[in-house]
Amino acid sequence: MSFQSEKDLSCPICFDIFKEPVVLSCSHSFCKDCLQRWWSERQKESCPLCKEISSFRSPPCNLALKNLCETFTLERKKKALKGPERLCSVHAETLKLFCLDHQQPVCLICRDSKAHSNHRFRPVEEAAQDHREALLRILKPLKKKLKLLKQAKGSCDETAEYVKIQAKHTEGRIRKHFSRLHQLLEEEEDVRIAALKEEEKWKCKVMKEHGEALNRTIDVISDTIRATEELLKAADLSFLQNHKDASTRVKHCTLLDDLQTPSGVLIEEAKHLGNLSYNIWTKLKKTVSYTPIVLDPKTAHPELILSADLTSVTFGARQKLPENPERFDQHHCVLGSEGFSSGTHSWDVDVRNDQNWGVGVLRESVQRKGEIRGGFWGICLFNGNFMAVSHPLPNQDLPVKKLRRIRVQLDWDGGTLSFFDLDADKHLHTFIHSFTEKMFPFIGTNNKLPVRILPVLSWV
Repeated sequence: MSFQSEKDLSCPICFDIFKEPVVLSCSHSFCKDCLQRWWSERQKESCPLCKEISSFRSPPCNLALKNLCETFTLERKKKALKGPERLCSVHAETLKLFCLDHQQPVCLICRDSKAHSNHRFRPVEEAAQDHREALLRILKPLKKKLKLLKQAKGSCDETAEYVKIQAKHTEGRIRKHFSRLHQLLEEEEDVRIAALKEEEKWKCKVMKEHGEALNRTIDVISDTIRATEELLKAADLSFLQNHKDASTRVKHCTLLDDLQTPSGVLIEEAKHLGNLSYNIWTKLKKTVSYTPIVLDPKTAHPELILSADLTSVTFGARQKLPENPERFDQHHCVLGSEGFSSGTHSWDVDVRNDQNWGVGVLRESVQRKGEIRGGFWGICLFNGNFMAVSHPLPNQDLPVKKLRRIRVQLDWDGGTLSFFDLDADKHLHTFIHSFTEKMFPFIGTNNKLPVRILPVLSWV
C-alpha cells in the first residue's frame, strides 16, 4: 500500500481517511456520516462535487474503498509504533500538539480538521510538563497515604503477634491460678480423707475390743454349759455331790451382763459429706482475696507496669506495646476494667508519697491520645502538694501532709465523688457533678513502688 496516496483515500468533505465510505451514482465516494450531514444542511440530495442529483436516498457502501482505507490505516499505525516518534494514526504526522479539549496528542493536520474545530492546543512539551506537575501533586498525598497504610499494616502485624503472646501469657496465668486452686483442693481432700481414716481406725479398734470381750464371755458360758451337761450325765451319787457347785456356776454366768454394741461406732457420714462443697468453698475463700477494681492492661501507658493479678501499678521502663485506641500515650494512666453508669461504688487505694500520683474517675468518652483537658475528677500528689483536680475547675489544695490509704466513693445517681483518708478516718474532698455517661476508675502514677487497689477484707 506504499504507493497508495493518502489524498486518494480521503473524504472530499472532512479530508480524513474514509469512514464507512458510500458511493453515489456519479461514482464519487464520501463518508456516510459526512454525506448525510451535507444533505441535511442543504436539504438537497446532490453530489457535493459534481452536483448531480443522487438516484437513491441510501447510497450503497463502497466495499472496495472501505477495505483499502482499513488496510492503509492499519499499516500506518504499525509504522507509527515502529518509528522513533509516535505518529498520528490518522495522518501519519508527528504528534506535536496536545488537544486540551480531547486530552490527547494530535498532529498539525488534526488541529485544522473539523474534529478539533475551536479546540485549545498546547505544544506537547508544555502539556506534558503541566500534566506531570499535576500528576505529581495528586500523587504526593497518595504516597503519604501509602506510607500511613504501610505503618498501619506494620502495626497490625505487630498487634497480631502481640495478641498471640498476650494469649499465651494469659493462659499461663490462668493455669497457674487453677494449679494453685487444684493444690488447695488436693490438700483439703487429703485432710478430709485423713480425718475419715482416723475415725475408721479408732472405731474399728473399739469394735475389736468389744468383740474380744464378747469372745471371753462366750468362752466362759460355753465351758459352764459343757461342764454342767457332763455333770448331768454322771451317776446319781456323783451328781448329788457336785450339783451345788454347778448350780452356782450356772447362776453366775446368768448374772453376766449382756454386752450390747456400743453407740457411735458407725462412720459419721453426715459430718464428712454434709454441705461438703460449701464447707470447702468457705475454707478456700479465706486463702484468696477480692478487689472491687481490676486494672485494664490495654489502657495502660507503655511506661506503666501492672502486677500479675492486675491490682497494682508501677512506673518503669517503656514497654513495646500496641498503639491501640484504648491506650493512653501521654499521661501515665491506667483505667479500671469496669465502668459505672449507675449505683454507688467504692474502692480503697494504697498510694505513695515519694512521687506524683492521682486517683479518681474519668469519662468513657475522653480521648486517650494526647493531653487530657477535661472529663476527669480526682485527687493527686503533685510536686509535694495534695490537691483536688478537675479541669476546667481550679485546683484545690487539701489540708493534709501525708496520705497512704484513700477511699474513693462514687455515687453516680446522686452526682457525688468523695475521697476519704482511711488512716485518719477523715473526709478529704467531695466533687458534685451530674454524671451523664459511664465513669471509669483511674490511677496515674510516676512511682516506682506500687500503687495498689486494696482487697476487701470480708466478702461472701
